[in-house]
Amino acid sequence: MKEIKVVQIGTGKMSRYTMRYLLEGGCKLVGAFDINQDIIGKRVSDVFNEVNSEVIIDNINNLDIKLKEIKPDIAIVTTMSLLSDVYDVLKICAECGVNAITTCEEAFDSYNSNPKLTKELDMIAKQNNCTITGSGYQDVYWGNLISLIGGSTFKIKEIHGSSSYNVEDYGIALAEAHGAGLTMDEFDKNIASVDKISDEERNKIIESGEYLPSYMWNVNGWLVDKLGLTLKSQTQKTIPTTYKEDLYSSTLNKTIKQGDATGMSAVVETETMEGIKIVSECIGKVYSPDDFDKNEWSIIGEPNTTVIVNKPATVELTCATIVNRIPDVINSKPGFVLTSKMPELNYRIKPLSEYLND
Repeated sequence: MKEIKVVQIGTGKMSRYTMRYLLEGGCKLVGAFDINQDIIGKRVSDVFNEVNSEVIIDNINNLDIKLKEIKPDIAIVTTMSLLSDVYDVLKICAECGVNAITTCEEAFDSYNSNPKLTKELDMIAKQNNCTITGSGYQDVYWGNLISLIGGSTFKIKEIHGSSSYNVEDYGIALAEAHGAGLTMDEFDKNIASVDKISDEERNKIIESGEYLPSYMWNVNGWLVDKLGLTLKSQTQKTIPTTYKEDLYSSTLNKTIKQGDATGMSAVVETETMEGIKIVSECIGKVYSPDDFDKNEWSIIGEPNTTVIVNKPATVELTCATIVNRIPDVINSKPGFVLTSKMPELNYRIKPLSEYLND
């Protein structure tokens, strides 16, 4: 059985794991792309000692030409958090008929935050017989885990979720998207003001493709789809997090002053036509010495159930999820397909190519 040919788009913090995992999973790395001039032209193995690959990192500007030349089976995109920021890259993949899976958090369910661009990608992918999807840590720990717990519940009244993560682990784009380093006035103007609007105004912004969702906005939409519910309404509010002392951020390369935003907490409330309410919160910030990742979800109903995961290796879990999803993406129907429409994620003991449909 042939190897699955993979290209890596974005060779930052996350890719050191995705590339190693895919190689150890029996795939073949056939290309790598970035915008960083300091690493373009270097071998992957020279940039990441733990990744055994002689592939030369190419300029992202050459992506279109190279994809047509290399003809990979799938692209892994580990760059930005908003669909609008990864749209051009995903569009090139779709136009070239290359399946793509991205860590872009909005892509987990961008149908409910940027339907315009999502539907455009869906159309292009269908025309070229390939699949685009978003996945990562949330696929399991904010998605399928909750769905499985729901499967053991007779009646669900509410779902409550909370998850925290260190923005230092994911790069500068994510840290800035969380408002890390901003003053309170800057946070209120640049981050919080987006959600101080009416439902009608929010819907207009969503339709225009200019809405800035928190991660849980897309997670709640995914859960509604996975559980077979019908969306009634959804609201979001963002609250800055602070620390009692000055806090240095290596990602931002600056010291965040006491009282300034170290990140944010975003709370999303979803009402469904079936009466089930989903309230989820994600806390992304520059960690203090006392902070650690935590994931806690409760289903309130008959019976009540709470699951808590302390100190998950969020980065590694994200990257392993992306790689383990590769066969599901290749096996999927064409289009922009949510992982809620794919099988529950399984552990891959065999080479990934052995999980492909004939």
